[in-house]
Amino acid sequence: MQTKPIHNTPTYIPPPIRPSPPVHQTPSSTPPTKPRAISISTPNIPVAIPIPPTIEPDDSIAAYYDYQFLFMSQRSEATRPITLSTVEGVIPVDFPTGTYYLTGPGLLTDDHGSTVHPLDGHGYLRAFTFDNVTKNVKYMAKYIRTEAHVEEHDPETKKWKFTHRGPFSVLKGGKKVGNTKVMKNVANTSVLKWGGKLLCMWEGGEPYEIQAGTLDTIGQYNIMDAVDLEDHHDESRGGDVWEVAANILKPILYGVFKMPPRRLLSHYKVDSRRDRLLTVSCNAEDMLLPRSNFTFTEYDSNFKVVQKQNFRIPDHLMIHDWAFTDTHYIVFANRIKLDVLGSMAAVYGMSPMISALRVNPSKSTSPIYLIPRFPEKQKGKERDWRVPVEAPSQLWLLHVGNAFEVRHQHGNLDIQIQAAACSYQWFNFSKLFGYDWQKRKLDPAIMNVKGGTELLPHLVQVSIKLDSDYNCQECNVKPMKKWKKSSDFPTTNPAFSGKKNKYLYAATTLGSRKTLPCFPFDTVVKLDLDNDSAQTWSAGRRRFIGEPIFVPKGDGEDDGYLLVVEYAVSMNRCYLVILNPKRIGSDNALVARIEIPSHLNFPLGFHGFWAAN
Repeated sequence: MQTKPIHNTPTYIPPPIRPSPPVHQTPSSTPPTKPRAISISTPNIPVAIPIPPTIEPDDSIAAYYDYQFLFMSQRSEATRPITLSTVEGVIPVDFPTGTYYLTGPGLLTDDHGSTVHPLDGHGYLRAFTFDNVTKNVKYMAKYIRTEAHVEEHDPETKKWKFTHRGPFSVLKGGKKVGNTKVMKNVANTSVLKWGGKLLCMWEGGEPYEIQAGTLDTIGQYNIMDAVDLEDHHDESRGGDVWEVAANILKPILYGVFKMPPRRLLSHYKVDSRRDRLLTVSCNAEDMLLPRSNFTFTEYDSNFKVVQKQNFRIPDHLMIHDWAFTDTHYIVFANRIKLDVLGSMAAVYGMSPMISALRVNPSKSTSPIYLIPRFPEKQKGKERDWRVPVEAPSQLWLLHVGNAFEVRHQHGNLDIQIQAAACSYQWFNFSKLFGYDWQKRKLDPAIMNVKGGTELLPHLVQVSIKLDSDYNCQECNVKPMKKWKKSSDFPTTNPAFSGKKNKYLYAATTLGSRKTLPCFPFDTVVKLDLDNDSAQTWSAGRRRFIGEPIFVPKGDGEDDGYLLVVEYAVSMNRCYLVILNPKRIGSDNALVARIEIPSHLNFPLGFHGFWAAN
């Protein structure tokens, strides 16, 4: 059985607003090419009213509706497994048994007129369990009962009232001055199953542990301080001016604003060769200081800490994703700076707290820090890792698909990183996903700019050549030659993570829709890196997709299946699609399309994880 939904349909109904040209705000520096938003009209109708499927797909009002569908709040839960229907194709006989977990924001609007940024939306965990015997797919979905969830949701009235601002949002009305409820651990960014534990992660604190069978919330899992090992490479310098500043900030951030002392990056890595989980955490006060402390921790398959190292980078950074190889941790220096005016507005609740920070495009290059993963194995060939490799282009790194190294006969080392990156001139903390806190709506025009191929998220390949003493001989950044369209969420077969890979998959767009040419994504691209070729599978007219996930079933790199959620906005439906990666580019790439009941339609997810049984 499934529980009775609170509402029969998901809702996202912002107040009627007169159409006006969207405004795109760029960083304070003058960019070489200012991005210009595409004009998309805001309808004077509640967007929960379906737009007929026959409507012209390039109509600006339909585009606005289609975009809102991706971020409609879902208040219902599937608290017990329900069997999903396969509406096209069949689940293959060799599809592995396991569960695809997907997390992301489930609730973005409350019952008091507040709309929050998707990054501040309450975490909603979805689980698709595949049974290889019955060939059924069971579906469950539950909210993660974080502290903020418990405070903001009334279980008796089923009403929601946001009281925490969240780093990216502004609430309607309520107490602004003196509202110190800023940090809001919503556990909505990524999910991981490791060492028998199912964890939902957020960028600002500890993950929440979930019971795998029921999706019930167990509570916060203390992962960052589980074991306190000796710091192998602690470069901290006590007594300097920034250490003094940190000591002043700590009681304010930890005591007044209730920020946890350390924040865990939501992106982890799995070293398949060593069967290790790799995580990164950093100090909360580093967001306001021109120095960054990173703790890299490695766990074995039983969640036992086997290595832990601290590093201090002398720069002001905001890191979301990172990379690793057999010998290095790799940190792309997404450089930021304090915004004094933005800080004042944020403190008084007049703008999101993230307004206190801006990107820092003062360098024309992109610093990349190569941090030694096993310093004791370098045998005296030490390079000062605090001096970054300077990539000869300016990019803001979003997500890493894979990284690996090739060691040559004389000890030279080549490092390759495949990633999605965008321009400093386009990236804006408070407007990600088109969030417009002043109008309390999501504006798709912010994610779609004219002539912005190099500005928007796109796939790049970074090549670094080191000599036998780890000195940099060459570094370059090149766009993927055969695919320059807007793209993100690069991924590969997880068995090849940290190894040389031939194939890379990503969510992308064909760019054929005039009003939404760049985002949301509607296509999966498969890149053959050896042959420099690209093949695609497109979801179709007025259909969009999320992050693709590779499910391995054999030893071959493309031996398996791809899972991707499809949002058919014209039909008011969500589907889970199974693709055969070997057939991408042909007419029979789609293996099965599995339907989620319409009353359980869910918003766009962020990151997922395949857990084999």
